[in-house]
Amino acid sequence: MHLDPSLAALRPLGGFFVLRTLADPSGGTGPRRLPALADGYAETTPHDRDPLAARVAVVGERLRTAEPRVAASLAQQGLAARLWSAALGCAVLYGRLPDLDPGLLRWDVDAAAPDDLWLTEVRPLPGDAPDLAGAVLHGHLEPLTAALRARYGVAAGLLWGNAGSALAATARELGRWARAHGRGDVAARTRALTAELFAHPLLHATGLRTGTSFRRRSCCLYYRVPGGGLCGDCCLTRPPSPAPPAR
Repeated sequence: MHLDPSLAALRPLGGFFVLRTLADPSGGTGPRRLPALADGYAETTPHDRDPLAARVAVVGERLRTAEPRVAASLAQQGLAARLWSAALGCAVLYGRLPDLDPGLLRWDVDAAAPDDLWLTEVRPLPGDAPDLAGAVLHGHLEPLTAALRARYGVAAGLLWGNAGSALAATARELGRWARAHGRGDVAARTRALTAELFAHPLLHATGLRTGTSFRRRSCCLYYRVPGGGLCGDCCLTRPPSPAPPAR
């Protein structure tokens, strides 16, 4: 199945899977002025507003956390989930992958899915596991991990755990959709691609997979958000107790 210019096959999966393209007539031309995702990973940006710092600040404000490290972790997990959703969704529905080069993706750091990411050009690539890993792991999550470690001191193991958690959640949602719509082919392809991706050196140690369940070996720090708790796949069984006050 050929990739259509608006990636319309993603829409029935729900808004979190949708990847807007500038071929979508509802988009207009405004998103072309947004920063590219590549600008968020770079040490310097040609824009007046630093997109990565702005996204972390937006997430921190929405979650009411004053800890930049927590906001950075959750911002990264959200972006990882968006990238996995669009990439794996295309791979299992089209059998093809749009080129997700960071220079082709525009990023509205103030917007929620599906208006946060815009693809400026649909260039088809093979939809196999190596291309998925190249597009998401190497194209985005490696430079994003490096930037967040350097700027916010977030541990690499935590960030790769976020990436594994986001992939597992994406696969579960695709599996649910496939079962609900009688698409055994989609379910089978999702399982096969996900298994190959979790065999990748960057993901294989992030958690324990049993069927479609996933138990990560790290914590995303959501428990530190006011009113937050532990995620369903967290390595912790209870939130850590607050540190005693210094004497």
